[in-house]
Amino acid sequence: MARFEDQQPSLDNYWRAIILFGRNVASYKFALAKSLIELSQVGKTSVGYDQLAVPFSKHVVEHLQLCEKQGTSGSSKYLEACRKFNENELKHESLVETTVKLGFVNVIDAFHIVNNKELPVRFFRERADKQGIELTDELLNLSQSAQFGNLPSEVEARWRLVETAWQLNISRSLITVQHDTDNNTLFTSDNRLRRVTITSSRPALNGYQKGRCFYCFSDVFLSDESTFITDVDHFFPHILKQHGFFDVDGIWNLVLACYECNRGPGGKFAQVPDLPLLERLHTRNEFLITSHHPLRETLIQQTGSTEPARRAFLNDRYREATNRLIHKWRPVNERAPAF
Repeated sequence: MARFEDQQPSLDNYWRAIILFGRNVASYKFALAKSLIELSQVGKTSVGYDQLAVPFSKHVVEHLQLCEKQGTSGSSKYLEACRKFNENELKHESLVETTVKLGFVNVIDAFHIVNNKELPVRFFRERADKQGIELTDELLNLSQSAQFGNLPSEVEARWRLVETAWQLNISRSLITVQHDTDNNTLFTSDNRLRRVTITSSRPALNGYQKGRCFYCFSDVFLSDESTFITDVDHFFPHILKQHGFFDVDGIWNLVLACYECNRGPGGKFAQVPDLPLLERLHTRNEFLITSHHPLRETLIQQTGSTEPARRAFLNDRYREATNRLIHKWRPVNERAPAF
């Protein structure tokens, strides 16, 4: 299985590898990522920890208001300080001081580690005086890329998925994330079977496709104002529900597609994608599997506990779908593969 960043090792894909595949024992990586995105727009490269603490702590306290659980540890002096701030028991100046002292202890060193190895690209380095960080040219160049606008919502979606799993405190093997077709959102259920909306499905899936249309590999964008906003598409068409395919709304079958491929002249509509695209779906799903819960656990539940079992599952679905819908489709124009 190829690593996520092996094909098209661009800056945005290295960034996504950090967000999607790094270990998550606390939410500090996401707070740092969102802070780096903001700081890349300010125009200065040397950032003191007292300056970094301002956006970093802001994101942590905001997410504590959404979700009380922000890590796997039973207690955290830093998170307790953030809670006190939210309860008006701690002033902002004291929160910033506590963030400098406690908030960056592990995340600065661990940010660029993926699969127990440091990536060849760094988006910041710790300053020689140990009092802050230096933003690298890689981060500044990333901020000028076409994909940069997608990254904030991708970080937010990933953060929501992870913290929801922690908050529910359910065995990882029991977490099931489902898709709301009408609202294009991902949701799960708590211990009382109450529905918990997690995040929009588009940013949650976009990173795993490297910001590209699943079918033609053209750039797609998440902003509602974009001409090229992406569609959530069912790889095996939704019409198959009428033929007994009751699991077509599963995450394993959801991909992001550009307008032209999904609904434009010569688009896919209710046709079955050509066989080579099935291998691409398997690759995308394996990217999801090799990241951490809850999407990982959901995919395993839906398609199989081993890679050969998941491949066999897709092959069986493909035979059934083509027997019913007959017609196959592939994009007329396809760019260089991204995965």
